[in-house]
Amino acid sequence: MRRLRYSVAMSLDGYIAGPDGEYDWITMDPAIDFAALFSQFDLFVMGRKTFEALLAQGPNGPTSGMKVVVISRTLQPADHPGVTIVGSGVAEAVAALKAEPGKDIWLFGGGGLFRSLLDAGLVDTVEVAVMPVLLGGGIPMLPAGQRSPRLRLTSSDTLPSGIVMLTYTIPAHP
Repeated sequence: MRRLRYSVAMSLDGYIAGPDGEYDWITMDPAIDFAALFSQFDLFVMGRKTFEALLAQGPNGPTSGMKVVVISRTLQPADHPGVTIVGSGVAEAVAALKAEPGKDIWLFGGGGLFRSLLDAGLVDTVEVAVMPVLLGGGIPMLPAGQRSPRLRLTSSDTLPSGIVMLTYTIPAHP
């Protein structure tokens, strides 16, 4: 079964984007092999806001050539023929994607979507690149909700830029 991996950059004070969705504070460390990272995935799952931010980057953004599923109650599938839009039955749709053959699934951005899929017991790993910056406000990595299960640290690494890479697994849900 494929794993749903929430892989995200976060400020030291717990934000994945600034107050207006900005992400210019994310450090690009040459020690990160983005080609190797992206090769682990063949599917991105994201919310509408993340999708719209990627659209603004143009046709050669990070998800170019990958299958993309966007969770949105407002986007119309006919307006975005290159992606799959899921407007309802989100947990069931993501569970079905995990059951399909393929590489891992990248839960890309979106604290609210992370919260709902975590609460549904569908997230397998949380991979956080902690940036050496304090934003003081913005979009939190995890909005309020149910208490998550205890996580198990499986790897950690400090990069020359001061980024701390943390990977946690989430125990199987009953």
